[in-house]
Amino acid sequence: MRLVCDPEYGEVDLSASSEELTWLANAVAQGDGLLGSIQAPGGNALAGVEVKGTSGPGVLIRRDAERQILVISGDSAGRAVLAENLRDMATAEDGGHLHIDYFPGHFYLAEGSLPLVVNSPHGGMPTR
Repeated sequence: MRLVCDPEYGEVDLSASSEELTWLANAVAQGDGLLGSIQAPGGNALAGVEVKGTSGPGVLIRRDAERQILVISGDSAGRAVLAENLRDMATAEDGGHLHIDYFPGHFYLAEGSLPLVVNSPHGGMPTR
């Protein structure tokens, strides 16, 4: 897994294998987990993802600057939706990416969530 935070926009770019995305989806659904990532040179890479179940409301995606990790926390209903989105990306048979961005009235993301781009394990854009 590779996590890179864009210093200008705060967006986090996530690239992972199908297995890693499935593991992350399961951790999000369960509300507990810690997965490390590859730290590429350049200083914008994050060390991993920590998942925590909380009472919500919704799911908050944030960066823990001190530990340099992405933290995903939230209530079980919101985590279930995010987990399903991650599973869909893990099992997609073509390329592409998923933008997970907060906007006012978002049905499962909490205000203050960082934008997250989840890349297909097959990379690039869809082939269909």
